[in-house]
Amino acid sequence: MDASLAFPLLAALIAIALLFDFLNGLHDAANSIATIVSTRVLRPHYAVAWAAFFNFIAFLFFGLHVAETLGKGIIDPAIVDPAVIFAALSGAIVWNVVTWILGIPSSSSHALVGGMVGAGLAKVGTGAIVWTGLGKTAAAIVLSPMVGFLLALVLVLLVTWLFVRQTPFAVDRVFRSLQFVSASLYSLGHGGNDAQKTMGIIAVLLYSQGHLGGQFHVPFWVVISCQAAMGLGTLFGGWRIVRTMGSKITRLNPMQGFCAETGGAITLFMATYLGIPVSTTHTITGAIIGVGAARRVSAVRWSIAGDIVIAWVLTLPAAAAIAAGTYWLTRLAA
Repeated sequence: MDASLAFPLLAALIAIALLFDFLNGLHDAANSIATIVSTRVLRPHYAVAWAAFFNFIAFLFFGLHVAETLGKGIIDPAIVDPAVIFAALSGAIVWNVVTWILGIPSSSSHALVGGMVGAGLAKVGTGAIVWTGLGKTAAAIVLSPMVGFLLALVLVLLVTWLFVRQTPFAVDRVFRSLQFVSASLYSLGHGGNDAQKTMGIIAVLLYSQGHLGGQFHVPFWVVISCQAAMGLGTLFGGWRIVRTMGSKITRLNPMQGFCAETGGAITLFMATYLGIPVSTTHTITGAIIGVGAARRVSAVRWSIAGDIVIAWVLTLPAAAAIAAGTYWLTRLAA
C-alpha cells in the first residue's frame, strides 16, 4: 500500500467503524429504553438521554474482554487488512439499516460477527475462522435469551411473593422508582458489551497496519470514541423498534419492566465479564418474554416473538453474504 494513501484510508475505515457504532446505538436504543418507555415511567426523549449517559460511562465499569474477543477471537488477526474490515463493516451496516427500516429488532452484534466471518471466508476460506471464539458467540445466540428469560421469570415470581400483601398502587409506585435503577443497569450492560465490539474492530485494524507496536491492545482514544459514538446513536433513538420491544411482544407494568431490565442486565454483566459478545437484543427480548410468560403464556404475542427469532437466524448468514460480496467487489475494483 502506498504510504501516502495509508493514513487517509485508515482514517476512513475508523470513521466507518464509528458509524457502525453510532448505528448500533440507534438500532439498539430500544433494548435499553423500551420497557421504561412502554410503562410510561419516562417520556421517550428523557429515556434516550438517560440511556445514552449510561452507555457512555460503561467503560468505567468493565474490562475490555469483549473487545479482545472481537479483535482476535472471530477471525485470525493475521489475515486482516483494510478490505476485510471494510467488507465486514459493510455487511453489518447494510443489515442493520434494513432491519431498522423494517422495525425488526435483529442483533447488531451478530451482524458484525457475520460480517467478519463473511469477509474472512471470502479472503482465505475456512482457515480464517477462529472456531473457539465463533463457537462461544454462536452458543450465546441461544443461551443469552434463555438466561434472560429465566432470570426475569424468577424475578417476577420472587417480587410477586414479596409484595403479595401490598396494594397494586403501592407496588406500582415502588417499581416506578426502581425502574430508573434497572434501566441504568441495562444501559450500562449495553454500553459495556456492544461498544467493545467496535473497539475490537478498530484495534485489530490498527494492529494489522502496525500501529500498536506489535502487541494487540485497545488504545484509550478508541475506547472513548466508541463509547461516545454509541451514546450519540442512542440519543437519536430507534422508535420503530421501541414499539416492537415495548408493547408488541407483551404489555408491561413497572414491576415487570424492572424484572425484565434487571434479568437482562445480569445476563449482560456476566457475558461481558467472560468476554462473550452477546446480543443485547436477544437478551432483553428473552427477558420481556419471561415476564410475560410469568403472568400467563397467552400474554405473550408469540407470532411477534417468532418473527424476531427468524430475524436472529437470518442475521449471521445475511451479514456474512453481504460482507463476502463486498470483499469480492473491492478486490475487483482494486
